[in-house]
Amino acid sequence: MFTVYAVVAVVTILANVGIAVADLAKADFVLANSAEVGVPRSWLPVLAVLKLAGAAGLLLGLLWVPALGVAAAVGLVVFYSGAVAAHVRARVLYNIAFPGAFLALAVASLALAFTM
Repeated sequence: MFTVYAVVAVVTILANVGIAVADLAKADFVLANSAEVGVPRSWLPVLAVLKLAGAAGLLLGLLWVPALGVAAAVGLVVFYSGAVAAHVRARVLYNIAFPGAFLALAVASLALAFTM
């Protein structure tokens, strides 16, 4: 079961690092999406840092401190629940699958962390 957890955690880590880099680079798709859901551009660096913190916590939890991985997964679940809620609130549903996928990865990481 550890292998499944490790694979899901690594995919979650890579996905969060990737989207955090896109946030920091102010990629066009990030700017368009954040404007559509009402997230100010000035929040992007902070949101990127939160995603990177979640990824780092998952990595540290995977390698050394399992409780830290659980805490990071909880943080990512809360974060992406907020992202999904922002999409619903703004009625931007055509691309809700993206924050939904990040939320699903965070939930899977959290659920599997409890099997360790």
